[in-house]
Amino acid sequence: MNERPSTNVIRPSGCPGLWRVVQALDGGICRIKLDGGSIRADQAEAVASAGERFAGGVIEATNRGNLQIRGIGSEHGALIESLLAAGLGPRTPAGDDVRNLMLSPSAGIDRQMRFDTRPLAVQILATLQTHERFHELSAKFAIQLDGGEALAMLEHPHDLWLSAHVRDGEPWLAFGLAGSPLDAPAGRVPMAQGHALVVAVLEQFLDLARPDQTRMRHLLSEVPSDEFLARLARRVPLQACRDWQRDASTDGLHIGVHAQHDDRVYVGAAAPLGRLDPIMLRGAAQLAREKGDASLRFTPWQSLLLPNVRREDADEVLARLEGLGLLCSLDQPLAQLIACTGSSGCGKALADTKADARQLAELLQCQGHALKVHLSGCPRSCAAAHIAPATLLAVAPGRYDLYFRDATLPGFGALQAHNLTIEALGHWLDARPRSPLDA
Repeated sequence: MNERPSTNVIRPSGCPGLWRVVQALDGGICRIKLDGGSIRADQAEAVASAGERFAGGVIEATNRGNLQIRGIGSEHGALIESLLAAGLGPRTPAGDDVRNLMLSPSAGIDRQMRFDTRPLAVQILATLQTHERFHELSAKFAIQLDGGEALAMLEHPHDLWLSAHVRDGEPWLAFGLAGSPLDAPAGRVPMAQGHALVVAVLEQFLDLARPDQTRMRHLLSEVPSDEFLARLARRVPLQACRDWQRDASTDGLHIGVHAQHDDRVYVGAAAPLGRLDPIMLRGAAQLAREKGDASLRFTPWQSLLLPNVRREDADEVLARLEGLGLLCSLDQPLAQLIACTGSSGCGKALADTKADARQLAELLQCQGHALKVHLSGCPRSCAAAHIAPATLLAVAPGRYDLYFRDATLPGFGALQAHNLTIEALGHWLDARPRSPLDA
């Protein structure tokens, strides 16, 4: 089903897709959406080869667990055909934009999971791609399916979220609109009704939303959520869910060696500032073939996991990932930093955020800090779907305003310092050793 679509199927959008190669300062960008963040080793090798043959060799892990190739030259068609031949396309030509379903990277193997979300995810992804009406959804419209895993990105807002819990020994799905599983749920349904709930929510959204209301939050700014839910209850039996709260996920489980629910482990490593090269990706794929189950999983933390590794092989796998240039410890400052493409590749960015982040990492290494900081070249915050503990917002080349996250304030939070250089930020941190950046 991975046929090339006609041009009238490719919708206008600023978001890259498999067929929609979006131009940037450093060339074209092609985004490859991965089902649940998972990719086979041979498919990862195909991405590495495509990035090498038809682009500049820069492959990015995104904050939704996908991959994208940057710096694509004139051979768009050949690059796309090579990815389709590897089975990396959607089920239907019009289905690429709407297959936006985020799972935990440890779905099916997490020790804390309530149930394996992957079978339900297969159903939802098939419907998103084959239900013709759903092709009207925005390329940014997104769903999260959370199985209660310890490793889960719970801070990203979604148009619809579903989160597993158990009541009286039976599996249920709490759900909410325009938020995350950390919010109070709007209701719950039995797990067996999960697919029907997704279909009903999306169809009702399309029934009620104007063309300019592309996200659930836009619709709910005019249609009260109580009214939306009352309409929804006529289609799917809903129950109140006042006695449930999602446990927080465990920080740091995307890097290092971690036990699965069976007697095996998964091994995680971060791509420095979200970027891989073909050698890294091929090496990780080969390791997955030798020591795992011949698959990789990409995470919303811009890292990758090798699942189903034998415990006795874990140290070797970690060492070899580190040898490829991947980051294997949260003690490495670069593993805690997020940076957008920056002015080297984006015309909207006011600073070279990638280079500045590396300079910051060196300063932090010397100071013995490993702090969570997001460097953004402009207010759009493309690199982070949530507000980081600290944000450096570029105001000029090499200069940033520093914000600390504050739930009571909009945007990046509370302004702490203005027009800092990276060196000045280092001095600022030394003068304030206990800082919200460590949160």
